[in-house]
Amino acid sequence: MDVEIRSIWIMLDNKVKAFFEGSDITSYRYFGAHVSKNGVDFRVYAPHAKSIALVGTFNDWDGEANPMKKDKHGIWEAHVKNAKLGDSYKYRIHQATDEIVDKMDPYAFYSELRPNTASIVADLTYNKWTDDKWMAQRNKGFDSPVNIYEMHAGSWKKETDDPQEFVKYKDIENDLIAHCKKHHFTHVEMMPLCEYPFDGSWGYQCTGYFSSTSRYGTNQELMHFVNALHKAGIGIIMDFVPVHFVKDNYALAKFDGTPLYEYTKDEDAHSEWGTYNFNLWKEEVRSFLMSAANFWIDVYHFDGLRMDAISNAIFWQGNKNNGVNEGACDFMKRMNFELNKAHDGKIMLIAEDSTDFPNVTKSTLDNGLGFDYKWDLGWMNDTLDYCKKDPIYRQWHHYDVTFSMAYFYSEKFINVFSHDEVVHGKATIVDKMWGSYEDKFSQARAVYTYMFTHPGKKLNFMGNEIGQLREWDETKSCDWFLLEYPMHDAFNHMFQDLGKLYVENDAFWKDDYNPCSFEWVNADDTQHNMFSYLRKGTKKDYLIILNFSTNPYAKQQFGVGISGEYKEVLNTQWAKYNGNLPSDTAQKCQAVRLSRNGKPFMIQCDVPSLGATVFEVEKL
Repeated sequence: MDVEIRSIWIMLDNKVKAFFEGSDITSYRYFGAHVSKNGVDFRVYAPHAKSIALVGTFNDWDGEANPMKKDKHGIWEAHVKNAKLGDSYKYRIHQATDEIVDKMDPYAFYSELRPNTASIVADLTYNKWTDDKWMAQRNKGFDSPVNIYEMHAGSWKKETDDPQEFVKYKDIENDLIAHCKKHHFTHVEMMPLCEYPFDGSWGYQCTGYFSSTSRYGTNQELMHFVNALHKAGIGIIMDFVPVHFVKDNYALAKFDGTPLYEYTKDEDAHSEWGTYNFNLWKEEVRSFLMSAANFWIDVYHFDGLRMDAISNAIFWQGNKNNGVNEGACDFMKRMNFELNKAHDGKIMLIAEDSTDFPNVTKSTLDNGLGFDYKWDLGWMNDTLDYCKKDPIYRQWHHYDVTFSMAYFYSEKFINVFSHDEVVHGKATIVDKMWGSYEDKFSQARAVYTYMFTHPGKKLNFMGNEIGQLREWDETKSCDWFLLEYPMHDAFNHMFQDLGKLYVENDAFWKDDYNPCSFEWVNADDTQHNMFSYLRKGTKKDYLIILNFSTNPYAKQQFGVGISGEYKEVLNTQWAKYNGNLPSDTAQKCQAVRLSRNGKPFMIQCDVPSLGATVFEVEKL
């Protein structure tokens, strides 16, 4: 046997071995459609199929023209000489049930726009990457500012409300970079970009796990988009869905006539969303999903993944009473370990998990699940529930606000106001607040001050920064016209100032997960609906005071840890934020050596009603 051919054979054999062992994170290099010198090579895994034929534009969809051959592993293969880039194709599968079904390629790199469902032979080469420096320097951000802008690409900025018209990456690229810079967002998190059939699922009900959706542009246009963000110093994270997939007959469901990707038992297979749950115990499925996760990081240079619905993987059907799904947990540990290993531990792996399951962000080497961050949904729910209440009753719910710090150091949390909080009748963040139009904005400004000064990284969904009052609709653009109104323009201005305060001062992000960086001043002032705490940095400390009462309080005393002059750097009731206080009257308070709140020094200041104020002091 020729030496070169033998080496290729050994490489492919090892690739197949890794796939069946559930340790392959690059199976897309073997399966799918790959252009060669004289045609295209196709490979698909369907062990129980009776026969498979390739049908496509290259053979006028003739099921007799290009039959595939099956090897001992259940992998079908064919070389089609006249196939080329851009050709549409499907696998015509004679299933184990004797049905004949045309299926999309599970490893397709591109697909037709819905309602069409064929896979497309695509080229993943891109010779215009200029982000080597970014890729070398990127990291998990534990001791860096991480301020994430979550967005739905198709509805960020649209010219019309026509659901058949889609925004393209190239149309929003420059505006998005400018927007992120202006608001001090360090990362963009894109809602799922894998191919999906139903617009209303927002990408959370996927078909093509290796196929970038055709809605917003080509493969190369997505790469250009990522490269442009990196060139501007902005990271990009993708929402990834490793738990469930659509039941559409042309996709993964009963792929070869048997439950190849889903669980065998119906009670395990069917999800609460009307989809199928992936069988995360099965090694071939593990290799498929691990490879899909790695694909976006490897090929498209994404800086991390936010994993959706992890609660439904940890527990059977997402229900703690059903017990822990040990196989799914083992899968997540393996996936996170392998992804970190492949990318030198520089990528972000984020879990959306609403449970109290322990050690989600603990290293896999210490028997944790191996995620880097976890969304703090408890903080989000408690904070917003508190702010919905009439201030008269808040004194009896005071500790809903302080409770987050009782568990904060158990995981590495991200404070989130995500897309989930502004849809399905829940009302937007501003609209959730108690009271009149003016009261809602006053409290929202205080809430955002709390968010940006609370320990943990940050995430906000698009529209939050302008105080949008209409719930998000994936068919419509954000209501950018609101910036013509003083209240929304002022809110946006404050949001920018908070972002600047956050990213430029290490008190709010360095040693974020070290208890020494945060200290309550007074967590128990239930009578005044007031909270005060310190954030400690290398050069400056900050005193943050929140007042969720309708009463302003004059000459209030607060304990502080160090002496010096405390300067008010932000007050949410300043006129420039559409508040009721002059913007040019920042308070300056000299600390005196009088013990208050268990601290050696004390300052005295005025506290605005339904507002927040932030003081800074330079360390000597």
